[in-house]
Amino acid sequence: MSGTAHILLVDDEENFGAVLKNYLELSGYTVDLCPNGFVGSSQFRQKKYDLCILDVMMPEKDGFTLGKEIRELDAHIPLVFLTAKAMKEDQIKGFKIGADDYLIKPFDTELLLYKLKALIKRQRTHSDEEDSKDITFEFGKFKFNRKLRTLEHGNEAPQRLSPKENALLALLCQHHNDVLPRKTALLKIWKDDSYFATRSMDVYIAKLRKRLKKDLNLEIENIHGEGYRLLDK
Repeated sequence: MSGTAHILLVDDEENFGAVLKNYLELSGYTVDLCPNGFVGSSQFRQKKYDLCILDVMMPEKDGFTLGKEIRELDAHIPLVFLTAKAMKEDQIKGFKIGADDYLIKPFDTELLLYKLKALIKRQRTHSDEEDSKDITFEFGKFKFNRKLRTLEHGNEAPQRLSPKENALLALLCQHHNDVLPRKTALLKIWKDDSYFATRSMDVYIAKLRKRLKKDLNLEIENIHGEGYRLLDK
């Protein structure tokens, strides 16, 4: 693995967190340990991480709530949940949020290292593929920078897009005047094509339509049963 991976570890069990942090650092990772979900949320917004390890059972802000916040900010960063409970319902809830893995305490630390290595490698491969694609797009009277997450209309100040808006608009631009299959967008951005993920995507399509309404010659067209199309009239 090229470069030291930076991990955000959030766990309110002081001794367990310190031991896991030390083990990961001895294994070559850089680790920030946060004692609760509020600190973890603040830390994630300030720094760039390659992977997050979140304890589920934390007071005030639990790991699921934090994981949902992180997934809204970054659609692709690997999330690993830790829990002392082996309940199927909790694991399903974690995966619905967007978990990449779910470990039940106590777990095999050697197995954890292999899992982390695979997740980080996959994430870096995805990032390299994304970086190789077009960064800027022009359509209608808009200029869109996928890397900066900015959308500019004429000479107006650029608008900052959320990570999901950004990813969805990039896919629409890559399929400009052609159909973006609904399932393709769901699996690439939400990692899921369930009813709830579909409703979430509809919300983000509505947000993009609102942003693009300044150009009357642009439309995000709903192709019934197929997907969406960014169309120049």
